[in-house]
Amino acid sequence: MSKYLSLAKTFSALLIATVALIGPQLAAAEDKSLLEQDSRAALKSLYDGSPGAVALGNKAKGILVFPNVTKAGFIIGGQGGDGVLLVKDKVAAHYNTAAISVGLQAGAQSFGYVLFFMSDPVLADFRKSKNFQIGVGPNIVVVDAGAAKDLNTLTAKADVYAMIFDQKGLMAGVGLQGSKITHLKN
Repeated sequence: MSKYLSLAKTFSALLIATVALIGPQLAAAEDKSLLEQDSRAALKSLYDGSPGAVALGNKAKGILVFPNVTKAGFIIGGQGGDGVLLVKDKVAAHYNTAAISVGLQAGAQSFGYVLFFMSDPVLADFRKSKNFQIGVGPNIVVVDAGAAKDLNTLTAKADVYAMIFDQKGLMAGVGLQGSKITHLKN
């Protein structure tokens, strides 16, 4: 019985930690100018380490950057963070990403990700959507840093490319499937 009580206490503590880490991000957007600076710095860092990301960025009609997404959980987990949409290198809007997951997981981590929108119609559909969900809608290809070195404007044929970067923490793997992206009102 005490084994189950200990497990329940551990689960409760991790659930509280998850809410404490993600709750403030979901409740309110970060200071807009700081978020914009962080997003541009994250994109520059990605470009510095990945010629494939540069090739995608040069061809993309819009680039959505989430510089810091926090994920935490124990069996039930959540992740969230804020980001900016860049169109022609200008900030067009601010967005939030959030996801809930259930399964074998324990710990916490942070990471960033970028979505490269490769055509005007796909970008326009994204901007009109109220709740964009990764895995529903346009064809999204997740590219890691290793595969990105072989990516160029001739091989880039998907509607949207996602690149995950700067992963830190105690959880194995990062998934974007099911993440909801919501426009933040000014």
